Amino acid sequence: MIDRHALLEDLRRLMPALERDILTHNESTGGAARLKDEYREAQEANRTAEAFVDWQGAQVTQAAAAWLLTCVFVRFLEDNDLLDEVKLAGPAGPRLQHAKDRIEVHFREQPRDAERAYLLSVFDSVMRLPAVAELLDQRHNPLWQMPVSDDGARSIVDFFQRVDPETGEIVHDFTDPDWDTRFLGDLYQDLSETVRKRYALLQTPEFVESFILDYTLEPARETFGLPGLRLIDPTCGSGHFLLTAFERLFNAWSKREPATNSRHLAQRALDAVHGVDINPYAIAIARFRLLIAAMRAAGSTRMKDAPDFQFHLAVGDSLYHGRRHEWSGQGVQQDAYESIQHVQDTEDRDKLEQILGQCYHVVVGNPPYITVKDKALNQAYRDKYLTCHRQYSLGVPFTERFFDLTLPAEGNRPAGYVGMITTNSFMKREFGKKLIEEYLPKKNLTHVIDTSGAYIPGHGTPTVILFARNETPTSDFVRAALGIRGEPKTPDVAAMGRVWRSIVEMLEKPGAENDFVTVVDSPRTLYGVHPWSVGGGGATELKDLIDSR
Repeated sequence: MIDRHALLEDLRRLMPALERDILTHNESTGGAARLKDEYREAQEANRTAEAFVDWQGAQVTQAAAAWLLTCVFVRFLEDNDLLDEVKLAGPAGPRLQHAKDRIEVHFREQPRDAERAYLLSVFDSVMRLPAVAELLDQRHNPLWQMPVSDDGARSIVDFFQRVDPETGEIVHDFTDPDWDTRFLGDLYQDLSETVRKRYALLQTPEFVESFILDYTLEPARETFGLPGLRLIDPTCGSGHFLLTAFERLFNAWSKREPATNSRHLAQRALDAVHGVDINPYAIAIARFRLLIAAMRAAGSTRMKDAPDFQFHLAVGDSLYHGRRHEWSGQGVQQDAYESIQHVQDTEDRDKLEQILGQCYHVVVGNPPYITVKDKALNQAYRDKYLTCHRQYSLGVPFTERFFDLTLPAEGNRPAGYVGMITTNSFMKREFGKKLIEEYLPKKNLTHVIDTSGAYIPGHGTPTVILFARNETPTSDFVRAALGIRGEPKTPDVAAMGRVWRSIVEMLEKPGAENDFVTVVDSPRTLYGVHPWSVGGGGATELKDLIDSR
């Protein structure tokens, strides 16, 4: 079974040495020149103003992560009998010995090869399976552009074949009868501290995802029906929202058409979910997780027999790439930003054009909360998003982008649904003034839920959940869950925390109040003035009284 914590800690110890290895190897083989060319292109496109050494470091880290994660994917497939042959490792015993024998045979047949060539041959053999080909795409997976040295590859092979001398068991066993891939989210978030801070990586807990999908995907199914339904997470990370949405949609199709082949239903569910993320290995993980989920849904037990599933995922910057969809009356030219001006080697122009070139019935996500330190990128976002104000957090333009990607109400067509968990700093700090006073009053904001007092693992930043429809307001009120006090102690199970349970159980009961939350239908006018007050227990009324005096 997978020991998530031990795997993460051991991989994190291996990462720095692998990054140094890739950097040194690329400098000695001319790879640095290609990176400098790509850096100049990014500068000319105003996608970066940081120093080359910092930009290069981020690319090297992405490549190191790609090498390790690809091996994790292979091991997961091997250990769970999804591949016919074991070539990298496998549980201790005959399968591990078979993998070691395969390496020896390869070196006898190819005496000039070393471990790097062997690993690449393993990846190439897996890539020949149609279901996995896109995962190891040579055009966009950074491991092909930035190889490790033979010594670096040897350290990777040794890592995945390492055996505990006391027990004789392989140290990292990826066997899991449930094919649970959530451990990959931990790797995405914590594999590199530098990348985690650079991109503000943060997983959304399952209970939060499910809650957000309850208020977006489920009503969208009732409003628009299953056929043709589209959902996107523009900041999808390792795919938590996408996985949960896929499972719900597959189950819905199975109930609707129980006689239809499950493989076809799995593809229909996949066709409904779309994701974009700026982090290449985040998209690699999301694609792998969706593949395993689709195979399980389709009843496939061997990779060679798996359907050639199609995925709607792309590496890219949802704020920078893709057309804008909002009308010129909202301050954005309808034909502005139609064409993608610049893509990096790991990004796919065609997929970004397709995914970000349409609107969706459901847009959900957990956008990053950081401020952009790169001056060029900061200005590029400021030029595209009218809500960017002063020292804005990325939560502000992403709120605008979420609406921008949501189907607007038009004629007899209802509006699409928006759901997000984001930092609540825009409610109080000056940079949120344009968003609150100029942009959101034009949208049908339906719920404002103060989650700053709830225990949400990993979310040290106070947060708020927003639900809305992409249309002008249809009522004079907004349902609000206002916080009174936080968790009295850390709950054993986060989903059962007293604040969170109060929100879930009381949200449909306006007027309800307990020690933690007040639920009210607040006048919409309160949410058109900066700052917002989301304090319960009479705090909002007291603030209004003070303001009026």
